Amino acid sequence: MSGSSAALQPPADAVTPVRHPDAPAPGELLGAHYGECFGCGGEQPHGLHLQARAGEGVSITAEFTVQPAHQGAPGLAHGGVLATALDETLGSLNWLLRTIAVTGRLETDFVRPVPVGTTLYLEAEVTAVAGRKIYSRASGRVGGPEGPVAVRAEALFIEVKVDHFVDHGRPEEIRAAMSDPDRIRRARAFEVNP
Repeated sequence: MSGSSAALQPPADAVTPVRHPDAPAPGELLGAHYGECFGCGGEQPHGLHLQARAGEGVSITAEFTVQPAHQGAPGLAHGGVLATALDETLGSLNWLLRTIAVTGRLETDFVRPVPVGTTLYLEAEVTAVAGRKIYSRASGRVGGPEGPVAVRAEALFIEVKVDHFVDHGRPEEIRAAMSDPDRIRRARAFEVNP
């Protein structure tokens, strides 16, 4: 980061993150937490359809290909879409902690343009935990996992209870997700929300 804010600096008493024993194994595809999620859901026709995999420790890798529906300037990815990809990737880290959390702060640096048709290779890691606060960082590269950095971010996620989604979500979607006959999909819809 070119200089993250004080809000993204872990306090002195922050601890090193620990991967939950029930976290997905390294290399395992995480899948969508909710079909309608713009970042990872398969039911969003113009969504990112981001694919994330568990990494070693408390890290993940992910990728998505910029589609014409994701452009801002002609032929280039919209900055908001790139920020969404980073946010989705960072939020997916919570699967490894087995913690329900939401984005509290996201600071993004846009380093180089990302053309339509480009696959963005993302990597993210949790750097520290302090109470309900989860500190993390991510980067997105073009031209391959070792290619030049195009975007990067630091984030602060806040642990919440499932009631956060029930209390603030639209009732129709909450009811639909809660009545899904697939027990796994029903649980995942509320388990992690980037």
